[in-house]
Amino acid sequence: MTININSSFDSGNIDVVEASDSGAIELKIRKDSESDFLQWFHFSVSGLRGKTCKISIVNAGETSYPKGWEGYDVVTSVDRQFWFRTPAEFDGQILSWTFEATSDVIWFAYFAPYSMEQHADLIAAAANADAVQYESLGFTHQKRSIDYLKISALSSQSTVGQTEQKRKQLWVIGRQHPGESMAEWWMEGFLDRLLDTDDASSCALRELADIHVVPNMNPDGTFLGNLRTNALGVNLNREWESPSLEKSPEVLHVKARMQQTGIDLSLDVHGDEALPYNFIAGPEGIGGWNDERDAELIALKHTWATLNPDFQYKHGYPRTPAGQANLGICSSQLAHSFGCLAMTLEMPFKDTHDTPRPLCGWSAERSMRLGASFVDVAHLALSDRLLC
Repeated sequence: MTININSSFDSGNIDVVEASDSGAIELKIRKDSESDFLQWFHFSVSGLRGKTCKISIVNAGETSYPKGWEGYDVVTSVDRQFWFRTPAEFDGQILSWTFEATSDVIWFAYFAPYSMEQHADLIAAAANADAVQYESLGFTHQKRSIDYLKISALSSQSTVGQTEQKRKQLWVIGRQHPGESMAEWWMEGFLDRLLDTDDASSCALRELADIHVVPNMNPDGTFLGNLRTNALGVNLNREWESPSLEKSPEVLHVKARMQQTGIDLSLDVHGDEALPYNFIAGPEGIGGWNDERDAELIALKHTWATLNPDFQYKHGYPRTPAGQANLGICSSQLAHSFGCLAMTLEMPFKDTHDTPRPLCGWSAERSMRLGASFVDVAHLALSDRLLC
């Protein structure tokens, strides 16, 4: 068989430098659309069954986050259902790994992919639930829908006498950066549990609050195999202060709906290339941040770590000094505009340092379970019962 390397599919990204039938393969990661960002890859290799192969990404040292390759192992699958890790080496310039091809086709990716086809299935399943209202908030530059779900209590479960004005408003969005596919796996886990009518915490949260969910903020970038930008090369998580229809319709339409509903609590779900931890980046640098708001954020972090040991609060980004927040970032802008607790969740592309699972590392399944555990966290936060 002739060797074939393919990335011409939903969320694919790789360019071939050289490929030998002997199994030596040199590749380059392609830049994001209209941008210099590059890190995400997703491709298949066929025609090498029975051979020991070595794949080298020769421009790994030129990527946006070269520190991300240190301690990183490649996500691998032979059936696109179960993804495991293949050990890799990074010499400062080249990321390489060796594997024995035991099947006719093997897939490799930076993280377990979550394609737009999977996204469509997720939306279809959720939209059929009785507690869900689906709406397309608008369209991207390439005319893909910005899918939005509003989840509330079933009429039979609603608290007697509770008015619409008294209901809390929870916003959860994900995947502003399309290469951070763990964010949509997180969303699937969150939605699966939230819509379970036999789950006490989910029912209690839906009785207390309207939950507004945008599982994928960047469908164009997802389809195109971008790491960080939409089809126009725009980093959406720098657009929240003044989004525009021309550059960032994704943010413009979502922010407009947020202004209609108000926000009591929000979470923006991401992945971090370098740090091997799950952690929250807060909006501490905004004007008006005070000890009371800081205590609430700390209590939420401690609560989540208690409920799910895959989450931790000792490692993360440095605190932004007071008054120096970038209001173009979602969590800072929402905390500033709505006076709410707005946070960014970061998950690793690598394995977690404190709770390692070497076979799969940080994975789709673990992302889903972390998402499911946020149901409890959100319920405790919105009912003022966070652990101190």
